[in-house]
Amino acid sequence: MNLVEKCKQIVESKKFNNFIIGVILINAVILGMQTSKDLTASIGPLMDAICNICLAIFTIEIVLKLIAYKFKFFCSGWNIFDFLLVAMSFVPAGGSMSAFRVLRVLRVLRTLKLISSLGELRIIVQALIKSMSGVFWASMLLVIVFYIFALTGQNLFGEAFPEWFGTLGDTIYTLFQIMTLESWSMGISRPVMEIYPWAWVYFVPFVVISSYFVLNVVVGIMVNAVGDVRANDKDEKPEEAKDSQSIEDEIKILKETILKLEEKIKNNKA
Repeated sequence: MNLVEKCKQIVESKKFNNFIIGVILINAVILGMQTSKDLTASIGPLMDAICNICLAIFTIEIVLKLIAYKFKFFCSGWNIFDFLLVAMSFVPAGGSMSAFRVLRVLRVLRTLKLISSLGELRIIVQALIKSMSGVFWASMLLVIVFYIFALTGQNLFGEAFPEWFGTLGDTIYTLFQIMTLESWSMGISRPVMEIYPWAWVYFVPFVVISSYFVLNVVVGIMVNAVGDVRANDKDEKPEEAKDSQSIEDEIKILKETILKLEEKIKNNKA
């Protein structure tokens, strides 16, 4: 077995992937501990050493994958993602405090390697990317709803409640608070209804449309995207299984052919 095959066997093994996940978790815990001034004062050098070891392991992982896959390594978006995360960790901090803070942020980003290491997280991220188009159009629908209700609300309640509906911007911000259901009833709608008893005709439809209909549309788009990604993964796995099975069958046929040839050679010698 040559070096390329050996590296490929290592990076594709389940034990190696589980080890990398463990290192990512350890690195994340240490980065969290470094936010404590007391811990940094007592065991700061030890935590820095552990972080450097984690970075070294991540670097070795990237090197092994580069040897195993060569230029095909960069054909995978997840490999490029891991490569950039590790590469950013080698950005020099310099002497200024701002540069040091940037370096700390880049070190924190290494926790994102969990996304590429855990299959379920990859599925969710791929579903998010796939659903961008549908979410965009759902957002456009929400913008139209906001604009219509903002113009209506400013004309209806702007004079009595200028702090909430005085301008178009104030009204949009008020509607955003109502959409999040944060103190929308006791804080906004009921005070308005004390002066305009019929104001519920304005607030209730907006809450229903913005908080329920549009939100459910977005959730539905996400669920469909996750289902599609899972279905694609299931379709790919049987093909991989078939390929591996066909290779095994070919190896068995080759072994049988070699054994037959050996028997013929022995018979001829005899």
